Amino acid sequence: MILLHRDEWEIAVWLAALASITGVATWLVMRKRPTPEELERKRRAFLVESGRIVDGMLLDSYEVNAEDGRALTMLLFSYRIGGVDYECSQDVTLLSALVNASKVRAGFPCSVRYQPGNPHNSIVVAEGWSGLREGLPQLPAFEDPDALDHSHLERGVR
Repeated sequence: MILLHRDEWEIAVWLAALASITGVATWLVMRKRPTPEELERKRRAFLVESGRIVDGMLLDSYEVNAEDGRALTMLLFSYRIGGVDYECSQDVTLLSALVNASKVRAGFPCSVRYQPGNPHNSIVVAEGWSGLREGLPQLPAFEDPDALDHSHLERGVR
């Protein structure tokens, strides 16, 4: 049986460590990184699954030009948690099938999902959930509001 000298063992260990470091570095460089759209979709899915809901108010719907020249549709909304007012915006460009930005009106109420430990992380619309409302609730109107007897309010009548 042939035994390696101490120097030969050290060289073998260093070569194995160098090979493993090279393998990890190659994997880090070559792996597929998620796109910003995938990260945003995961964030929305996380908030739909674990976020809390609070009442909010739609402030505006507007378009912004991105760095690559695309037009991004943004929803601006506000909400209050624990006495602190938050104003946030959400890019709803990829959710155009769910949101018609031309029908969004400033001042309408909405529901906002937010992350309890990080209230800035919030959404109004996601793939499986929407906090937008069709319109303001309509209260029933009385048919004849003068049908009540007001004779006791007139002078001289008791």
